Amino acid sequence: MAGILQVEIVKPDALSVADVAMWREMVASNPDLASPYFRPEFTRIAGSISPNAAVAIFRRGDQIVGFFPHQRRGGTIQPLGAPMNDYHGVIARPGEAPDLDTVACLLDAPCLRVGAWVGDAPDAETRETLMVSMPEEGFEAWYAERRQTWGKYFKDKERARRSLATELGEVRVERNLRDPALLDELIALKRDQYRRTGRHDIFDCGWTADLLHALLQAHGEDDFGASMAAMWAGGKLTAVEYSLHAGGRYHFWFPVYEPSLARCSPGILLSMDTMRLASEHGYRVFDFGFGGEGYKKYFCNVTQSVGEAVVLRRGLSLSVSNAAVGLLNTAGKARGDRLRTSVRRRWAAIEACETTPMNRFKGAVAAAQVALHKGADRAATRMAQPEVTG
Repeated sequence: MAGILQVEIVKPDALSVADVAMWREMVASNPDLASPYFRPEFTRIAGSISPNAAVAIFRRGDQIVGFFPHQRRGGTIQPLGAPMNDYHGVIARPGEAPDLDTVACLLDAPCLRVGAWVGDAPDAETRETLMVSMPEEGFEAWYAERRQTWGKYFKDKERARRSLATELGEVRVERNLRDPALLDELIALKRDQYRRTGRHDIFDCGWTADLLHALLQAHGEDDFGASMAAMWAGGKLTAVEYSLHAGGRYHFWFPVYEPSLARCSPGILLSMDTMRLASEHGYRVFDFGFGGEGYKKYFCNVTQSVGEAVVLRRGLSLSVSNAAVGLLNTAGKARGDRLRTSVRRRWAAIEACETTPMNRFKGAVAAAQVALHKGADRAATRMAQPEVTG
């Protein structure tokens, strides 16, 4: 396509009716943009809540090439809604989106940070997201194939369901729930989980919880929406999961379960029941996000490649760009690539959530302390192990 690529930055609510219509046409034409995060409804709602939200409109001449919704945190640009945005990139027709380096250059920020970039990103680290792609016959056909492939695992989950019913009473599952009180309960359980595991509490900043509540109210617009599914046993809430959905894709987003019932796998059982119920309404792709939890390999049969990268303006150094990053790099120094990556991702979440330099620094201090304690615990464990000699 001829012409110099130019960018205009606007507020999300400044997009015209024609802009939104073009956005929808681009999403519909590009299978890589099937995730609900690429819908204009997500940008409109997140843009009204996330601080310093904007949309980059890329043009060649008078023709729009694409849109990139984003937010600014100090000198860093991130995808809009980060750290809660599980897919992002330029909304464009197939083959027409500028690559990540070009986007960073046009936006002219000291730093562009992405964790799940869909599109061309030459220097990004490739990661895989995991999905269930069901046959047209629906859940029962998928489950029959999975049970044949992973018989021991799914028989164990069937026993777990019986144990849950025996211990607490009849198991009941509902989906398409939008009760604000239930969402508050989910958030409380999730915050408790963050405290137990030492992860940054992404809901402490306030706007992230507001975003989840606002998305729940969007269920009447087109086919985009958010909802929860929940499982009770004998009247006791055992698991809740918050999801986004659009078209035929269902994105599992925030799962949580009662920790004292972990032996009964209520969260896994809820995901299975949600797929069964949602498939009755035409959903065929169920997105589980990134790997890490062992159970996902038994469920998922499709992957999507995305990119993770930090693009810096020439001359800047990530390790000395500010005191908070330097502190976290110190905590992860000489501890292996995997642990340094974990520390970097912790900082990305802190930077996205916290809107003031002081709160970002406080979050970095807390994360560094957790990282150092974990490193000390691992070192003590290694020292305590007996030496094995031949």
